[in-house]
Amino acid sequence: MSYLVYVAIFGAAVVFFLWLRDARIFYRTGLPGYRRAAYRGIIYGAVAILGVAMTYLTSLEILGLGIILAALYLQGREEKEKIWTSESTMDRFFGKTAPGIGKARP
Repeated sequence: MSYLVYVAIFGAAVVFFLWLRDARIFYRTGLPGYRRAAYRGIIYGAVAILGVAMTYLTSLEILGLGIILAALYLQGREEKEKIWTSESTMDRFFGKTAPGIGKARP
């Protein structure tokens, strides 16, 4: 097992983290751009798992890493609303949003 398997696992974890962050922002704000990003994040997570499996099970490790990079690239190209203005880096990292953004949740 090559060290590239660990790189692939880390890349897949990043894909899932970004998906869950988009889902959290959608849950808190109800904005349609984050809804689309959360739904498509499921597909990108599955593609990332495919990349990890290809890296681990075959000798085509570079192709598996390429698949994971493609999932990260596609996930970053989603059009989303601007929700942050002056928040700290940690607030943006964890997807914390200010109250009153988007529609109110009951």
